[in-house]
Amino acid sequence: MSTVRFSVATPVVTMFPKTSGDWEKHASIEDLARIAEAADRLGYHHLTCSEHIALPAAETHRRGARYWDPLATFGYLAARTQRIRLATNVLVLGYHHPLEIAKRYGTLDKVSNGRLILGVGVGSLKEEFDLIGAPFDNRGPRGDDALKALRASLSVPEPAYHGEFYSFDGMVVDPCAVQEHVPIWVGGRTLRSLRRAATLADGWAPFNVGLSEAREWLNRFDLRPGFEIVLPPRAALDPIDEPERTRDAVGEAAAHGATIVPAVVKHTSLQHYLDNLQALAELHSPGGAA
Repeated sequence: MSTVRFSVATPVVTMFPKTSGDWEKHASIEDLARIAEAADRLGYHHLTCSEHIALPAAETHRRGARYWDPLATFGYLAARTQRIRLATNVLVLGYHHPLEIAKRYGTLDKVSNGRLILGVGVGSLKEEFDLIGAPFDNRGPRGDDALKALRASLSVPEPAYHGEFYSFDGMVVDPCAVQEHVPIWVGGRTLRSLRRAATLADGWAPFNVGLSEAREWLNRFDLRPGFEIVLPPRAALDPIDEPERTRDAVGEAAAHGATIVPAVVKHTSLQHYLDNLQALAELHSPGGAA
């Protein structure tokens, strides 16, 4: 099989209407910890957790209603795991001042011994922006400035940055991230998100972008070595009952540019999910360098 690594598109913490299992509705934090510990033991690259503060009720049929807070969730899972990275997928840049992110997630990087991946996006839910009083119309350029501010701040106890929307110096952020270079990935579903990632970040983790479209977009950029591309397979994997088809699906994602493939698997219970993680790991060692 290809040399791509696998990640866990973490169940329970986010529930999408068409893909989540009924067992997730009543799953506990201990169930989630069992998933994290299994993925950690099996060498998966990272876990994910998304951010939404409050969704319009009319959106829940499309986006789901459940979004565990990533900072609280990862703070707990950091204590239950050793190696697996913790990837926000994604934080909405416009909801936070860059130093707020640097402090909160720099602390997470410290308590997890340097396992943070900061996945970010510019956001798309105007109602949520309006709810917290965040500007919506200029969220793109504001997000670009926030990315530059974050890169200047995440691992620096006395950060300084002067940009179009954010400007600060003479302030202390302690603790800050322990990684010298925290990986920043950009999420989104547009070509613009890839352009933002290619110019200002270390990876691209799109959603609702097909493999063929992703490959066509990726061909437009000269990406630097080490740039991560997280692309899910075309359909849910079934490594237990359809191992060869699973191999082919992972290979297809890799051929379209993926360096990391989320383990999107068919599952009917917690144990079934854990069995799938084991089966996928047996098909292909997903660890690699973290």
